This record gives sequence, structure tokens and C-alpha cells, in this order.
Amino acid sequence: MEVKNIHQFVEGFQRFQQKYFAVEDSIYDKLNHGQNPTTLLIGCCDSRVDPALLLDCDPGDIFVIRNVGNLVPPCNESAHQHGVSAAIQFAVETLNVQRVIVMGHEKCGGIHALMQGYKPSRKIDFIGRWMKIAEPVKKQVLQQLSHCTQAEQQRACELGAVILSINNLRSFPWIAEREASGDIALHGWYFDMTNGALLAYSDRSGSFLPMVCPLGVARHDT
Repeated sequence: MEVKNIHQFVEGFQRFQQKYFAVEDSIYDKLNHGQNPTTLLIGCCDSRVDPALLLDCDPGDIFVIRNVGNLVPPCNESAHQHGVSAAIQFAVETLNVQRVIVMGHEKCGGIHALMQGYKPSRKIDFIGRWMKIAEPVKKQVLQQLSHCTQAEQQRACELGAVILSINNLRSFPWIAEREASGDIALHGWYFDMTNGALLAYSDRSGSFLPMVCPLGVARHDT
């Protein structure tokens, strides 16, 4: 089984090679000289929600940060390593992206661990420590939606974590300054995996609205 899986990846690279390197003036003729993405997308590392696949992107289109729960920590200048924060700074200050999208999704394992509790097999618990970023969202959900099912609470926490991450983005000075001057825009998206739909957070309504409806369902702008 392992050999078969490895061959699957090698064959996948060969298809990639044919698509992007077997033609004259390939996209990598330009990308070899540097990258210039306009968008930073912060998504979850869940294998079902690869942003490049979901958005049908070519190489170079989006600068992607993936982590458990698609979370953005608040700006913190402690001496610890900060992989997510470093990538955000690079995308904004060096690549000068014009927009940042935080993309959450349904059935998120990280949010499930936050809501239901996570018991690591060892004393080291990176997952629980990381998911504490969204602890304020969990508390709000449990307080306001105590009468709802666990599935409804989880979805509310998934949506709330996207909003929290957007607010945390604003704690980084290089983002706050650019947003104030209109040089960068922040977006919150949510992939409804059950229905194959894409929702976007609306500041005006304070809720997530359909941006791409399920197949066969018409969109109604509000």
C-alpha cells in the first residue's frame, strides 16, 4: 500500500510537470524570477481543504499559511518561535499582498478538539496549547448557544474562530497600518463541506452569507 501511495505522488508530479513545464513560456519562466502573489490565505491543514484545489489556483497565485484550525495568534513579541506570525509578516511587508483571507471550514478537527477536549497520548500537548487561541470563542458559544446541539455549537465556533483570527490580524502593526490606509483588505471565508458552498463574513450584517451557493441553489444578494 505504501509503495502504491508513493507512486501516486510521483505520477501526480509528472502530471504537474506536463502541465507547467512542457510548454513554451510556462508560468515558471516568470516564477523562477520571484513570486508576486496578491493574496495571503490562512487555512487549515486538514487534508480535505487544500486552498489551491478549492480555489483552482495556479502556482504563484496565493501565499498560503496552513495550521490546525486556520488560526491567527495575536501579535506577541516574546522570544518563542512564531512560524505563523513570521509568514504573515513576510507576506505583508515583503510580498506586499493586497488582501488576507482567513478560510475556515466545516467539520474542523482542531475546533472539535477545542470544543470536546483533547487528550494527548503524551505530556506534550501542542494541539491543546495552540487551540487556546480560540478559547474566547468557545466560551461565548457555550454561553450563548447552550441550548443547541454539539454540531451547531461546533459550526458556530468554526465561524467565530474566523472572526477572531481576523481581529487578531489587526493586532499586527504592519496590517493595522495598511488596513487604515486602504492598502490591504481582510476577508473571512468558510467552506461548507457538506453542501459544497462558500460563505463570506459580512461586516454589514455581522454574519456569514453565501458567496458561492450549493449547486442548483440560486444566490440572493442582501
